[in-house]
Amino acid sequence: MDPNAVPVKRTALGRFKHENAAVTVAKTGQLVVYMGDDERGEYIYKYVSAGKVTPNDAQANGDLLDKGTLYVATFSGDENGTPLKGTGRWLALQWGENGLTAEKGFHSQADVVINARAAADVVNATRMDRPEWIAVNPHDGRAYCTLTNNSKRGDEGMPVNAANPRPKNIYGQIIRWDEKGDATSLTFDWDIFVLCGNPIAHPEGIYRGTPNITAENTFNSPDGLGFDAQGRLWILTDGKYSNEEDYQGQGNNQMLVGDPNTGEIRRFMVGPKSCELTGIAFTPDYKTLFVNVQHPGEEGDSHFPHNSPRPRSSVIMVTREDGGVVGA
Repeated sequence: MDPNAVPVKRTALGRFKHENAAVTVAKTGQLVVYMGDDERGEYIYKYVSAGKVTPNDAQANGDLLDKGTLYVATFSGDENGTPLKGTGRWLALQWGENGLTAEKGFHSQADVVINARAAADVVNATRMDRPEWIAVNPHDGRAYCTLTNNSKRGDEGMPVNAANPRPKNIYGQIIRWDEKGDATSLTFDWDIFVLCGNPIAHPEGIYRGTPNITAENTFNSPDGLGFDAQGRLWILTDGKYSNEEDYQGQGNNQMLVGDPNTGEIRRFMVGPKSCELTGIAFTPDYKTLFVNVQHPGEEGDSHFPHNSPRPRSSVIMVTREDGGVVGA
C-alpha cells in the first residue's frame, strides 16, 4: 500500500516454476502458503512462516514470507491397499537436514531455496503430474491441487505412483489433502477428488476416470481452481480441445463446479475455440464472477468476442438474471 516501497524478492518461498500460491492462516496464527511447480514430474511445496499474522497490520506482517520453513510433499499409498488414497508427509528443505549438506552441493540455505527442485530430489519427494493451482476449502481447511496432465508418466525415471496412478496421463486429476490437526502439520491424509477421464472414448478402465466423471461433464487437464464462500469448488481447464479420439465429446476448454462433499461435478460454461479459461475471481457478495478467456483462436478458428476479425483475450463478467449468488 506504500507507493514508495521497494519490491522484495521472496526467495524463501523457493525458486521453481510457480503457478499460483494458496495462502491460509493456520490455527497457530502462522501464515501457510501452498505452491505447485508446473512441470512434468515436479513437486508440491508448502511454506510455513516463523512468525504469526497480526490482523489488520500490514507493516507487522511484512516479513512473514522471508522468515520460515519451506517443505515439499511426499505421497504414500494406503496401508490397506485402497487405491487413490493414502498418507503423506512434508519434508523440510532446510540446509543441514534430510541430506541437504555440502556433500550434496548445498553450502547454505540460499543454495537450498534457489535450487529447490534439486533439493526436493535429494529428499525423495513425490514427483507429480504438473501441479498447477492449489485452493484451500474455507470450511474445512482441506487443500486441493490440480495435476494437469503428464504424457511422460511411466517413462524411464518417472514411474507411476499412488498419487499419480496412470501412465501417459493425458487427462489429469485433482488431489486433495487434509492436514492432521493444523495447516502447519507435517503429516496428512490424501485422496483423489477426481481422476479425469473420458467414458465416451474409454467406457472402461483407468482412462475412463472416477465415477464422478460422466459423458455429460467429461473434461481433461484441470488447471485453474478456486473456492467460493459456500465451499463450491470451481475448476477451469487448459487442455486438448480437438473433440476427437481420446478427447471426443469434451469440446472446448471449460469451467465446472464440484461439490467437495458428494464429489458431484457439473459443467458451468464452455469457452470459445482454442482458448484457456483461467483466473477466476468473485466480488465480495459472490454475485459476480470474473474469468479470463486466454489466447482464443490460437489455431485461427475463432472470432471471439463479438465476431472480431482478430480474436482477443478477454475478461468475462458473469451475473445471474435474478441477481443471486453465482453457482447457488
